[in-house]
Amino acid sequence: MNSKTPYFGRFAPSPSGPLHFGSLVCALGSYLDALAHGGHWLVRMEDLDPPREEPGAATRILKSLESHGLHWHGPVVWQSKRHAQYEAVLSQLRQRGLLYPCHCSRSQIRQNGGHDNQACRIKDEGTGACALRLSCAGGEEHFEDIWRGPQSQPVREDTILKRRDGLYAYQLAVVVDDIAQGITHIVRGTDLLDTTAAQIRLFHLLDNRAPIFGHLPLVMGPGGAQKLSKQNHAPAIDDNRAASNLCTALDFLGFHVADGLEGEAPEHILKWAAARWQRHQIDKRDRQLH
Repeated sequence: MNSKTPYFGRFAPSPSGPLHFGSLVCALGSYLDALAHGGHWLVRMEDLDPPREEPGAATRILKSLESHGLHWHGPVVWQSKRHAQYEAVLSQLRQRGLLYPCHCSRSQIRQNGGHDNQACRIKDEGTGACALRLSCAGGEEHFEDIWRGPQSQPVREDTILKRRDGLYAYQLAVVVDDIAQGITHIVRGTDLLDTTAAQIRLFHLLDNRAPIFGHLPLVMGPGGAQKLSKQNHAPAIDDNRAASNLCTALDFLGFHVADGLEGEAPEHILKWAAARWQRHQIDKRDRQLH
């Protein structure tokens, strides 16, 4: 990115539960990196999977962001309202011969040690539900991660773009929406690092340059074996302790928080942090809170 290219970052939570501390760290990191570079910070709600959504979670997440002074620039984008755009991209890829139906079940894929695209392609399509896969496997994608450095990731499997249950897949929606919103920088958790190569491949197939990626450290749950997550029943952050939450998150990211900062308003804390944001100071270790 040169100095004339505007910076557009984003935070894209899924409404499967309220905002927890690990999500706050990612939101804060993406927000500060955008502000420190004179950029825009957008929010997108990844509400593509109704069976996994928790009623009211989306509203709670947005309220928590606002309570912590993390105000986004521009309207919230809801993926549930963008099905027509996803279908248009699928149609484009289908016309180019890049999509094929896959009737393989998860158990079959596990038994085979992964998806066999050649065997899948020669099978009779049969009847019933099928996934749609992008013909993209093979080779590697190379990129420079802001915090993880040079990366070389193989694309081992043809990516599912539409699931057997008819829902649009994350890998399709995230790339289509990043293109539509003009996202230039994606700052997110290290748990998503392994998805990057497949996403870059789709950016290229859609004739778009991939954004710059930066993967932040994960907050680990009790015992340190798994990341703090909604699936692992991570507790919701307390919006009434916004200043304290922000200071704890800053400390986790590697800031030396000034004495008395916890007594300030969230907006003041964020302004203080944005003025001192240095990418090289981020503590890259996945770890538990102390």
